[in-house]
Amino acid sequence: MTHLSIFLVLTGLTFHAYAVDALHDPTACLSPETIVAGRDGKTLYIGEKTACQVAKLDGDPATIQSRVSLPGEPTGLALSPDGHVLYVTCSSPAGTLCAVDTENVTLLDTLPSGAGACAPALSPNGKTIFVCNRFENSVSQIDLNTKTEIHRYPVSREPIASALTPDGKTLAVAHHLPAGPANAEHVAASVWLIDAQQQRTLAEIAMPNGGTCVKGLCLSPDGRFAFVTHILAHFPLPTTQLDRGWMANNALTVIDIPNARIFGTVLLDEMDRGAANPWAVACSPDGRYLGVTHAGTHELSLINWPALRPKLESPGQSHPATDLHFLKDYRIRIPLPGRGPRGLAFTGPKAVVTLYFSNNLAMVALPPDAQPAVKSISLGETALPDTARRGESLFHDASIGFQGWQSCSTCHPDARVDGLNWDLLNDGLGNPKNTKSLLLSHQTPPAMSTGVRETAEEAVRSGMKHILFSVRTEIEYSAIDEYLKSLRPWPSPILRDSRFQEAARRGERLFHDPAVGCAKCHPGPLFTDLTSYDVGTRGPLDKTGQFDTPHLIELWRTAPYLHDGGAATLRDVLTTRNANDQHGKTSHLTPEQIRDLEAFLMSL
Repeated sequence: MTHLSIFLVLTGLTFHAYAVDALHDPTACLSPETIVAGRDGKTLYIGEKTACQVAKLDGDPATIQSRVSLPGEPTGLALSPDGHVLYVTCSSPAGTLCAVDTENVTLLDTLPSGAGACAPALSPNGKTIFVCNRFENSVSQIDLNTKTEIHRYPVSREPIASALTPDGKTLAVAHHLPAGPANAEHVAASVWLIDAQQQRTLAEIAMPNGGTCVKGLCLSPDGRFAFVTHILAHFPLPTTQLDRGWMANNALTVIDIPNARIFGTVLLDEMDRGAANPWAVACSPDGRYLGVTHAGTHELSLINWPALRPKLESPGQSHPATDLHFLKDYRIRIPLPGRGPRGLAFTGPKAVVTLYFSNNLAMVALPPDAQPAVKSISLGETALPDTARRGESLFHDASIGFQGWQSCSTCHPDARVDGLNWDLLNDGLGNPKNTKSLLLSHQTPPAMSTGVRETAEEAVRSGMKHILFSVRTEIEYSAIDEYLKSLRPWPSPILRDSRFQEAARRGERLFHDPAVGCAKCHPGPLFTDLTSYDVGTRGPLDKTGQFDTPHLIELWRTAPYLHDGGAATLRDVLTTRNANDQHGKTSHLTPEQIRDLEAFLMSL
């Protein structure tokens, strides 16, 4: 039995078969997230995430016709050109692409993909599909006739959204998080442009500095522009206020595909009203409307793209990435009847939005006016959500914070990391620290890199007060606690059948070798002794050299490393950031042994 298995047994945690981020009763929540519209303008297909199924709706008013169960959580939908087959990516440790018969709503076939499969993009002729393997940092190109992967593209960190130009030539891939160290001059996620026919990378386009937590990407109908939703974090600033997006703005970046450059970045917020957590983005078939869902403020933005485009092109305009008035005459914000809007599709004379936490759809009539008609469609009766589910909803809810600028998930997407350093006020000004994952935070006190919060419970309440600038009830705090406690580690993508590979087994022996000494401070089953040490990583801005010993579960997912985010990889932690052997005795190890040790750590 490996130390990982022992950890899971002793702590009572298990790897969920395919839904491992959080455990909730699936009968209590459907979690509608992804959506695609049928060719007839009347049919809708909804991916119900935690219920692990797809629902088909038809008619006017839309009613549920049938559902099909899937082997994992649906993370993306793509409809064949003839409308007969719905392709569904299912996120799981192995990753699956499912084919669903749309007439009978039955599962036709399943094909292997990669870990965290999502964001399918189908070629115009319906013969090839591209799938983002989020946790393997790759994109699969699959031939649907032979049912085989014909190419795999290595890309940047966590590809989460993709779209193919109408001619099938260029694939745009958006990445969720920045890659590289957090203390670099420019820290941002990127969009890659790939030649889908020549199977080569054309360009990598970095988001503006602080661009992270990318969620959505779509193309204009002519394929000229890509639209990307993301957070625009002002991480170099101390977190003293939220006014006017001091900490973070919510943004839309437009990319000129033929010229492989940023065409413009616009803020989705207003002067005294944030538009937190932009999620999906979609363009109406006629190109008239650009829609963005705001998962944190429970709204839909509808933007007049034909009018906005010339303004972005006009010389002498104020910089849209800093102008909170830029969209004033080109966008309306529509409150939605539900919680947690995520997916978005345009069909016929309406925009349709999935409401993740309230199990319903919102249908917005087009063209919109100052008070557009909004209709709610229930997806079925469900039981009352449990405490952890209520906490998850609060964690993603920016309306409980000051002016809707941000939610807990703004800096902790999936309750993990945003890849940035933040200068929080809990240990004084001028000493930024890297965002930590909240997985196992309640089981491994203290909280924060310097252990300034004795428990995670204390950190939740302090974070609400000093980061969201809000005071809530103890019932709400406790619900967030329960959500965070319910988080489960996702199996490392380098595991094979939940087992270590040979290099990782060799690395495990090195980890426990007293001559290396890693296990002294990182003993199982939690891989931490819950103690602070001086490991030689103190920088010129730090007030102390004592830092909390973190647990090592899911290290593969939480780069960059160390309290200052200065180590882009675990190899950096073991080599360039450990010159004096204060962070384990590694200077005498060969390059092969370093790789083995890294393989073990990346397997946890």
